[in-house]
Amino acid sequence: MTWHTGRLIDHVHLRARNFANTRYFYEKVLAVLGHRIEQSGKNWFQVDELFVDAADARTVPTHIHLAFQAKDRAMVDAFHKAALAAGGSDNGPPGERHYHPGHYAAFVLDPDGNNIEAVFHGPVQRSAESVRFDPA
Repeated sequence: MTWHTGRLIDHVHLRARNFANTRYFYEKVLAVLGHRIEQSGKNWFQVDELFVDAADARTVPTHIHLAFQAKDRAMVDAFHKAALAAGGSDNGPPGERHYHPGHYAAFVLDPDGNNIEAVFHGPVQRSAESVRFDPA
């Protein structure tokens, strides 16, 4: 069986109740996963497929489960530690889960109550580091 990533989701859009706290949280947890905010404005930021902006009177904060890829178990552990230090709440400490053999993950609630996971599925060989789009 072949598994693919980067083909189904164009982007995930989160709306934050307290944008400053949410931005701080994601800056810290994404840093330990090897990512940084590269695009941002007054009340928004984007990291690859993740787009976050501030909820306002017309919108409500989102509540979803979002899983980030980790390169190894140590990265999952570092994610959990960084998330708690950045204002997240524990929703499942690092450990192997029953979903399939080798599923090692940690869960936290972000400042808006979204269930955020970092997961390592075991050693894999990627066909490419990422899918790259170059405007025509």
